[in-house]
Amino acid sequence: STMASMMCIVLAAIVLAFCFGVAETGPAAYGICQTGCNAVAVACYAAAGVTMGTVTAGAGVPAAVIACNAALGTCMAGCVAAGFAPIP
Repeated sequence: STMASMMCIVLAAIVLAFCFGVAETGPAAYGICQTGCNAVAVACYAAAGVTMGTVTAGAGVPAAVIACNAALGTCMAGCVAAGFAPIP
């Protein structure tokens, strides 16, 4: 549903904010951030009524799953910045 998709995008933004605000930068922050993104993606899939890892790309994919995947991609891209930032 649209509400589930929006909720997942908000959760992904919170995970990214946590990664940049609390964790130190570097490889550990990258791993922590990825874990958070994946946890949000699993919750997003569950909210859409689908089990993560059981849906393949195709014409019959629900819009909520596509939104979950887009949010996961955005979240993971943000993690790259956390991984490459200089360690204080």
